[in-house]
Amino acid sequence: MAKYMIQANYLDDGVEGLMKEGGSSRRAVVEKLAGSLGGKVECMYYAFGDTDVFVILDLPDNVSAAAASLVTNASGAVATHTTVLLTPEEMDEAAKRTPAYRPPGA
Repeated sequence: MAKYMIQANYLDDGVEGLMKEGGSSRRAVVEKLAGSLGGKVECMYYAFGDTDVFVILDLPDNVSAAAASLVTNASGAVATHTTVLLTPEEMDEAAKRTPAYRPPGA
């Protein structure tokens, strides 16, 4: 499974829904969403500041993450930003690879 960090901000209708349903109810919805894609919620936190919600999801692949992003953003109640997360071991593997690359102007 791959890990994804979702940063979400509630839009007008989303804020109204959150106030009506509460945070625990929204977590249950996110858990159902992840489960329907073959994944699970590792954690979910509400926050002050520029981002309303942080969620770490375990999902099977990028297509599943894209599907989650599409359905949530299409609702018009939430705007999300998805970040693919890598383990330290995955970074070790990436550092060992030698892709062909030439910087601009070199």
